[in-house]
Amino acid sequence: MLRVPSSVRTYLCREPTDMRRSFDRLALMAQEIIHQDPLSGQVFVFRNRKGDRVKLLYWDQDGFVIWYKRLEKGVFHWPEGVFADGRLERRELAMMLEGMKVVQVSKRARYRRNKT
Repeated sequence: MLRVPSSVRTYLCREPTDMRRSFDRLALMAQEIIHQDPLSGQVFVFRNRKGDRVKLLYWDQDGFVIWYKRLEKGVFHWPEGVFADGRLERRELAMMLEGMKVVQVSKRARYRRNKT
């Protein structure tokens, strides 16, 4: 399973992507469609039209990394409750990759002690 640090943000590309695209074309999509810097170290998620394949692109300090998954049966359920800028919580990404359908859930406010 892919582990994403809590400091890393995840962005979804809402348009279907040609899975023949590789590093440079996916980085260009991150820049032009998602409007984020592909060299920022954030994770960018792309899905094909059928929904049975997904690619994740991220910059790992000295080069791009692609994580690619193809389902033998079924589809990835694309989350609907993402932020306006396409951002997705890492928990939701993990659930999506595990085959769970992510529905919009509200998180309750919890107590946090102010550090002063």
